Amino acid sequence: MNNNYLIAVVDDDLNIRNLVEAFLQKENYRTVGLGSAEEAWELWRNSPPDMWVLDIMLPGMDGYELCRRIRSEAEVPIIMISARDNEVDKILGLELGSDDYLVKPFSPRELVARIKRQLQRWYKMNGTEGHAVAASPVSIEIGQLQLLPEERRVFWQGEEVDLTSKEFTMLQVFAENPNRAFTRDELLTYVWGDDYFGSDRAVDHLIKRMRKKIGHLPIEAVWGHGYRMRNDGGDRSDETRSSD
Repeated sequence: MNNNYLIAVVDDDLNIRNLVEAFLQKENYRTVGLGSAEEAWELWRNSPPDMWVLDIMLPGMDGYELCRRIRSEAEVPIIMISARDNEVDKILGLELGSDDYLVKPFSPRELVARIKRQLQRWYKMNGTEGHAVAASPVSIEIGQLQLLPEERRVFWQGEEVDLTSKEFTMLQVFAENPNRAFTRDELLTYVWGDDYFGSDRAVDHLIKRMRKKIGHLPIEAVWGHGYRMRNDGGDRSDETRSSD
């Protein structure tokens, strides 16, 4: 893998920024250190990096809001770091679109390892070796849903819907396999890659984001198993029970 990626490290603690950047530079990554979300957002608008390492507690705009803004426009890899070590904060980070969450104090070597995994997974998934995009039909239609895989475009009731790369990939997996029930682990492999080591709740959060964009998305929870997409025109999108 080409290590010449630009990684933005956003933390108001200069010592942490310098430490993380030093370890990344040893691995031949290019880095930029930023002390506020406002500076980071300006960077995103003008010269977006290949990956973000975001602290949650920042002066002014916090890391959650910055993550939400970035994720609303692109699916660039994001790792959130925080001194907060409780499930609510981790879940919120995942719901807003982060790919991983690391609690302070952390080992810089562990962070670098996670960054490598995220970059490998992300750029492999979006390159020629993606999991669920080969040999796809020109158009896939499920009820009022239409996918154009080669163009990476989605239409619901004739209106185009703007999806991120992960959202599109998951929707395509379901649309190419209507009525098939997938486990969370299967969906993690298809969308995040077979080396993903984060929580399987990432699947739930991604589907939740998709439902916000497509109000009557025909994806339903399969109790005790996972999820499936119905192709009989039925609307079960309000069934949001956990599939545990």
